[in-house]
Amino acid sequence: MDTGSGGREYRAAMEPMSQRKADHVRIAAEEAAADRSAGAFAALRLDHRALPELDLDEVDPSCEFLGHRLSFPFMMASMTGGADGQLRRINRNLAAAARRERVAMAVGSQRVMFSDPQARAAFDLRPLAPEVPLIANLGAVQLRQGMGIEECRAAVDVLAADGLYLHLNPLQEAVQREGTPTFGGLASRIGAVAEALDRPVLVKEVGAGLHPDDLRALIPAGVRYFDAAGAGGTSWSYVESRRGDDAERRARAAAFADWGVPAPQALRRLSPLRSEGATLIGSGGIRSGVDIARAMILGASLGSAARPLLAPAMESEDAVCAVIRRYREEFRLALFLLGCRRPEYLIGQEQWIVGDGEYEAGPRGGIHPA
Repeated sequence: MDTGSGGREYRAAMEPMSQRKADHVRIAAEEAAADRSAGAFAALRLDHRALPELDLDEVDPSCEFLGHRLSFPFMMASMTGGADGQLRRINRNLAAAARRERVAMAVGSQRVMFSDPQARAAFDLRPLAPEVPLIANLGAVQLRQGMGIEECRAAVDVLAADGLYLHLNPLQEAVQREGTPTFGGLASRIGAVAEALDRPVLVKEVGAGLHPDDLRALIPAGVRYFDAAGAGGTSWSYVESRRGDDAERRARAAAFADWGVPAPQALRRLSPLRSEGATLIGSGGIRSGVDIARAMILGASLGSAARPLLAPAMESEDAVCAVIRRYREEFRLALFLLGCRRPEYLIGQEQWIVGDGEYEAGPRGGIHPA
């Protein structure tokens, strides 16, 4: 992963991207059809303890993540970043809310800061959120386009990040007019970054789901954190279908708007790999605190969402905080109704699923250890 002449050629070839990011934000925030959630997690029916044998105020929803204590298992997922005033305002509102509500935050792709120096300031967020996990973010495919450990370290350093997301988006790259769908040999390059970087590398899909073999290729390389990111939230293929004037490309992108493994199934099939050291994050249509509980029951250690926070982040820090507080109280109440004092007791405990249209009911358990 030479970052000498290859890195210079990469940066020279890049076009300004702030407009593209602004397009993405506008479509994702304004067009309801971009949200493909359709209640994927809500379809999971959870058990109920009429005699939970604890008081609501005994429930402690807090947890540890990347060396920080969170108020509950939630991360604001990657959204955006760039020199545009609105994009900077979104990230600053999100970071300030993360500090106030003690939740994690992942930024949008930082690729833009290597072509637009003004965009770098949009990711200087640590002063706004000094004591919560902040996750840097770059597209893994850019490791095939001249980007290397130098850029990965720069992305982490500007954010003073606790980890680095390398996101996988083969569908989006294939249908995006500016896309570079060159994914051959990426596992070894991701592994090289994980070995060289002094912070954890987290790998995520962007809305079509990770496959168990993806994890099996990366766990031996030292990657331990995986965002399953199944289908069910924002469809980036749909978003790309709404950009530009190439009718053929837009039609192709629209045809794949619902492509991918539904988020609950994506999590469920990765859950066995927790025994091999994987920590899972659940995303793809998380729309309530109860959905976070459902994701954890399917194997996640925390839940993550972006779209429900995007419009509030365009408004104010207070608006973002209001959504987070609602999610936290819903999550705490779900723990109470399941008879659980602590969130870690949910992870992988599918006995709490009593049925839905796609899952068989799990075994009915007794009182869960609390």
